[in-house]
Amino acid sequence: MTITIRRATPLDLPLIAAFIRDLAAYEKLSHEVRFDEAKLGQNLFGPHPYAEVVIGELDGAPQGFALFFHNFSTFEGRPGIYLEDLFVRPEARGSGLGKALLAHLAELCIERDCARLEWWVLDWNEPSIGFYKSLGARMMDEWTVMRVDGDALKALARA
Repeated sequence: MTITIRRATPLDLPLIAAFIRDLAAYEKLSHEVRFDEAKLGQNLFGPHPYAEVVIGELDGAPQGFALFFHNFSTFEGRPGIYLEDLFVRPEARGSGLGKALLAHLAELCIERDCARLEWWVLDWNEPSIGFYKSLGARMMDEWTVMRVDGDALKALARA
């Protein structure tokens, strides 16, 4: 079995949209998927891309993806890569594709002089947590995620 990681192109937009929906279903969050595919394409491949995507293939067949973007550590004084989404189709799990996608992002971190690679994982997702720990990832238990969106975001913007 041959594993290939390649940079996504605009032609991959329907595939990326399908991976996002499949990931949301796995995470029991399908009800939160609201993107417009054309807008997603503009934000990924337009004149000012906000994120990057790589596609993971097994023997030439797309079986997973990683969507990521740069963040910045003021303490390090260097950028990092934030992995927004990682998904491997169920039938391809255990093939090494997930590890290959993460290794690719780690290589990008080194090439781009990034201080770290980080992501969130749902606290109930024990299989993924165990997998990430086996790769050397550590839990950041002392941090709590904060979010402002929807009407609260609009109200804060008017404040």
